[in-house]
Amino acid sequence: MSVTITVDDSIAILDLGDGENRFSPEFLDDVDNAIDQALADGAQALVTSAGAKFYSNGLDLDWLGSHSDQGPWYVGRVHGLLSRILTLEVPTAAAVVGHAFGAGAMLALAHDFRIMRADRGFFCLPEVDIRIPFHPGMASLIQAKLTPAAAVASMTTGRRFGGADAHAYGIVDATAAESEVTSSAVELLRPLLGKDRGTLAAIKNTMFGSVVDALAAV
Repeated sequence: MSVTITVDDSIAILDLGDGENRFSPEFLDDVDNAIDQALADGAQALVTSAGAKFYSNGLDLDWLGSHSDQGPWYVGRVHGLLSRILTLEVPTAAAVVGHAFGAGAMLALAHDFRIMRADRGFFCLPEVDIRIPFHPGMASLIQAKLTPAAAVASMTTGRRFGGADAHAYGIVDATAAESEVTSSAVELLRPLLGKDRGTLAAIKNTMFGSVVDALAAV
């Protein structure tokens, strides 16, 4: 399993791996299992991070091309992970250490907060350029997390946002040097430790209930 978990004072740090971290079914299972384990072990917050070049390049189009008959099932699995992160019962932050493209960018958006590497890596929703219209659930997620101006700039142009650009648009909450992206995400969550899980989950489900419903409608 390329996905690994370490713990920093009740903050689980989920490392997605050092490859492109595309959403193969096995990858999705590994992430879900790691989150299950972290919560069972008492984690009070979750940071997702990855290797230096990629955070995640999103959908595994090679797998999908070889299993086209399982398309709806696969999209449902991806949407399930996005919904889970969006409404997770502990505070979450994405340490975007490298490229976040397509569904990988959506995974980052599903977190409560985002820290992005300042000098390298892009946040990009390339769907308009690869001729894949957004599923209504994915569009709902993006629009729930971004301002209208940022949503238009990212969804309709295929623009690649570097760290400073993404911060200026409010796509990420802060930027950091390569060696400090993950630690900055951890420190961002540290003051939030100890939130009641049931209360936080209820608040997030109220905030994002329409997004969850849209993602469930595969």
